[in-house]
Amino acid sequence: MMKGIGSFVIVAAWLVLFGVASPAWAVDLDGDGVDDASDVCKNTPPGTAVDAEGRPWGDVDHDCDTDLDDFALFQKGFTGPLASPVVIETVTIGNQENTPDTRYETPGYGAVDYVYRIGKFEITAGQYAAFLNAVAKTDTYGLYNTIMWHDIWGCKIQRTGSSPNYSYSVAADWADRPVNYVSWGDAARFANWLHNGQPAAAQGLTTTEDGSYYLNGATSDAALIAVTRKANATWVIPSEDEWYKAVYHKNDGVTGNYWDYPTRSNTAPSAQVPPGTDMTNGSANFDGDWAIGSPYFRTEVGAYDAKPSDSPYGTFDQGGNVYEWNEAILYGSYRGMAAGRSTASTACMPRTATSTSQRARPTSSGSVSPEYLEHAAIALLGFGGVGVLGRRRR
Repeated sequence: MMKGIGSFVIVAAWLVLFGVASPAWAVDLDGDGVDDASDVCKNTPPGTAVDAEGRPWGDVDHDCDTDLDDFALFQKGFTGPLASPVVIETVTIGNQENTPDTRYETPGYGAVDYVYRIGKFEITAGQYAAFLNAVAKTDTYGLYNTIMWHDIWGCKIQRTGSSPNYSYSVAADWADRPVNYVSWGDAARFANWLHNGQPAAAQGLTTTEDGSYYLNGATSDAALIAVTRKANATWVIPSEDEWYKAVYHKNDGVTGNYWDYPTRSNTAPSAQVPPGTDMTNGSANFDGDWAIGSPYFRTEVGAYDAKPSDSPYGTFDQGGNVYEWNEAILYGSYRGMAAGRSTASTACMPRTATSTSQRARPTSSGSVSPEYLEHAAIALLGFGGVGVLGRRRR
């Protein structure tokens, strides 16, 4: 699916992690996702959240110590406490040099000649609210949309206060559901924020406007369509091939073998409440009747934890819940979106419906439908959105 960069949508997001998405020959002895050539802290304990340089999050005194009671830190006058970082769990997508899926189209999709990591789950409302609280006390580039709170399909992030002292919170029982009503530009700024180590500061070159993508205030269709992934990118929106491989490739070596559905099947999964009971074709949140109903419509991320509801590489919800942004430019000012939204007209979209067209920021209110952004990939990120109907199969 495609959405024009400047149009308005309810979309969720996936991220790819690069730095974590390292070439196959990169060495990463501490397993923190940053290869040793760039890692300033080469002995980080397993499971530690790190920034793009491999430094533990919260390492204010730059001694590679993850202990928040670090005596040297408090000697310098720090009184704490530090906020919790946004931690995005990723899975590794290997089998580099695999061949594309050419069963339905040529030259096909899914061929990726490097190892990378992609988010295991959709980006959540709670994670996006943490981002807003860090950079949107003055929301210069409109990273918050009031529809998130007021619309029936919104992810229930509420903004209170006034600029320059906005604050953001998530309604009870919504923090672990996918964020939506974010544009492609919003997703790119979220990726930049992760790339830059999750700083708490105004929107600018050190927070949202540079990093994995050079945006520098880009908001128009023309400006956003010109944005490309930088060579030193760490967290990014997935390319169409990166997204496709993570969801459909059979993870059976350097092959061109692909499933038709994201649940390791060539038959549509069952629309059931989580965790699902279909142990043959998997379960997912889709269909006009919705696997779960009002007021949520979307499940908590990873709720379908009974295999084979995850993809062959271990990602969740790439075939239901929400649409997902990717980096593809299909034509004009339209960026790609993929995956199935939860409506009867699309059901759980098979691999033959990789992209459709829709603009990233709505130019008119129109009638909207529930579509949401998903996964994180170099690390690849996933974001969801809802927008004016108008999709096509490729």
